[in-house]
Parts: sequence; structure tokens; C-alpha cells
Amino acid sequence: MKEVYLVRHAKSSWDDMSLSDHDRPLNKRGKRDAPKMAAYLKDSIDSIDVIVSSSAKRALRTAREFESAFEDEVEELVIERDLYHASREEILRVISEINDRYNRALVFGHNPGFTTFANLFSSIYIDNVPTTGIVGLKFDVNNWNEVSEANGNIFLFTYPKKLY
Repeated sequence: MKEVYLVRHAKSSWDDMSLSDHDRPLNKRGKRDAPKMAAYLKDSIDSIDVIVSSSAKRALRTAREFESAFEDEVEELVIERDLYHASREEILRVISEINDRYNRALVFGHNPGFTTFANLFSSIYIDNVPTTGIVGLKFDVNNWNEVSEANGNIFLFTYPKKLY
């Protein structure tokens, strides 16, 4: 069994219009929500093996908040540029390339790809994965390269406004 938690980056700032989209930081709400959602997930599960994050500043900052919450339990943090505005096919490829020694992964990225990807595994349509939203998926496989629409399902969908 493999588990992946898709986490959309926390709310980003548009204060400095000279920054590229890739380099936008978190805004005040994002800085508040990221540690709260990280604490929620930490209270819900016992460990995370690996974190894979988009290279975008807002996604990586969100990933670091979760890494901090899980303290010494995360073996590796992988920065994956291909997650920056990835399609569902690109997200699936990135997940399929996770090292098989890991069973539980956090993957940080962006919409619309995360919402589209999540809907491949849900019988209920998800209109939008909000900022700092978490989608938990379980796959009945032994190897990450076996992950497909046929062997996964959503067991968790939550976001800041739902929790507080």
C-alpha cells in the first residue's frame, strides 16, 4: 500500500508585481495556514517518508512548514521543477518516480493540476482544492510506478476553512 498526500501551496502574495509567478512568497494568510494544516496532518498520521515539492517559492515554503511539523521523520525533501503548474499526467509521472522504499509521500504543487488529478480518484466531484488543501490518496500497489486511476482512491479531503 502506498499513500500520497497532495498539498496545494498556501496562499501567495501578489504585493510585489515585479516578481515572477514562480518567485511569489506566501502572504499573511498563507504563513498562518501552512503551519496549522501541517499540525493537523501531523496529528492525523504517524509519519511521512518523503516530501516532493514544486520548485516555486510558495510551494517550497509550504513544504518546509510540513517538514518542520514532522521533525526528523522525513527522510528526504525532493524539489521537482516539473510540479510547477503540472498537468495530471505530469503529477502522475512525478509520483510514479518516487523511490519505492518510501510508502507515504507528501507532494506539494498547484492548481488546476491538483484538482484535476484528485478528481481521477473521487466518486464525488471536487470543484477546487483550495490553498493549503490536502487530498489523501491510497493506492493498492507495492511500487509507485504501478499507481494508476484503477488502483487508487481518496480517503481525505480537507482545507483550512473546513477545519477552523
